[in-house]
Amino acid sequence: MRQKIVAGNWKMNNGKNETKSLINDLKSSIKDLPLDNTRVIVSPSYVNLTIANEAAENSKIEVVAQNMHQEKSGAYTGEISADMLKSIDVNTVILGHSERREYFGEDDELLATKLNTALANDMEVIFCIGEKLEERKLDNYLLEVGSQIRNGLFHIKDADWQNIIIAYEPVWAIGTGETATPEQAQEMHSFIRNAIAKRYSKEIADNVSILYGGSVKPANAKEIFSQPDVDGGLVGGASLKAEDFTAIIKAI
Repeated sequence: MRQKIVAGNWKMNNGKNETKSLINDLKSSIKDLPLDNTRVIVSPSYVNLTIANEAAENSKIEVVAQNMHQEKSGAYTGEISADMLKSIDVNTVILGHSERREYFGEDDELLATKLNTALANDMEVIFCIGEKLEERKLDNYLLEVGSQIRNGLFHIKDADWQNIIIAYEPVWAIGTGETATPEQAQEMHSFIRNAIAKRYSKEIADNVSILYGGSVKPANAKEIFSQPDVDGGLVGGASLKAEDFTAIIKAI
């Protein structure tokens, strides 16, 4: 049975004190929730990963990284390796976020390499895919997302899928106030699951958690999460407030 997951991507927000305060507030607000099959994840900035892990100790909150470099070590100023993340007990990483693709030029080839590095280091990956507004308007969104899946994921072995979570991000719905309808989200999540089933097996596809990542808020979370192929959310802005993030967790 695949897990339900609510993951908060904090992006470039929160310093040391804000990180500790937000996690403490979140710990308090979710401690009595029945979360037997639901994972709660937060993704602070690199500089606050250790602080976040310490604050989240003995709680239901997992701390993950927003990105990592594909090389083991070397002259890559400003970058962070898998070994570095694992040395501070961070064993999950987000790869391929639309902002990394858009602003930092990370393409399918690079992301496939990063994915390989993460898997080789026994790390779990939240792998992001999604289409832009022009692709949605031109009705090319299935082709685009299908291409991202094939190029980024379809080289891995069957056994690797146990360490893969997929996050579908309609790029046109991130930070715009727009949100995919529950039907649009279900269409894409079903398409992704069916693509995995065709390339690998129905068993693998049925066990992969696929998250929706486009402006999830307390007001729309329950309706989106009610769709049969939506297994939770990768939440941006709403994860920066404990009250809002808790309401989204409750909606799962």
